[in-house]
Amino acid sequence: MPRLKVCGVTRPEFASEAVRRGVDYIGMIFVDGSPRRVDMNAALNIVSAEKGAKVVGVFANASVDEIVSTARRVPLNVVQLHGTYGGEAVAALKQLGFEVWRLDDGGASAGEDATLVDGSDGRRCGGTGKLADWSRVATLKREGRCVVLAGGLSADNIAEAAATGADVLDVNSSLEIAPGEKSIVKLDELLAVLHRQTNNNTTTH
Repeated sequence: MPRLKVCGVTRPEFASEAVRRGVDYIGMIFVDGSPRRVDMNAALNIVSAEKGAKVVGVFANASVDEIVSTARRVPLNVVQLHGTYGGEAVAALKQLGFEVWRLDDGGASAGEDATLVDGSDGRRCGGTGKLADWSRVATLKREGRCVVLAGGLSADNIAEAAATGADVLDVNSSLEIAPGEKSIVKLDELLAVLHRQTNNNTTTH
């Protein structure tokens, strides 16, 4: 079963319930202009409420110094990079002990720990509800890369997403009743489908 990340978390209560249900990664967005952006106080409250999951911070075109400052204060386990980040930025963050996920740019790896395959509407970085090019997962896996699949994942397609072979499934807007307001009911629906898919695979092998 792939690991599960819930991104765009803005409330500690949801984070706590999600981790209790076995979510592996809690994602917080530190991108100006995002309706799911969290400030430092909110981020600290979320981290203090959840115990047991890795904490992912999403950044877009922030400087490495800005990322490091935020990542240390929260603190973050994983730094997720959207925008134009190359090997130098990735290496600097990894040297400081952070796991680094970098958005797939169609080119070679920049040394990131995982490559993010995400949907895009041409304007926003994530949270668009747009499906990614799922065929990229198999291509990247053949290159030996760890792959995070995001973009429009929901209870309706999470079983098919899991079948792509992605290592991590990244869910965001489909769990919302409003931007930034996640629903535990919707998360439970998605988890039920994912667990059913896993049980079916176990039974047939």
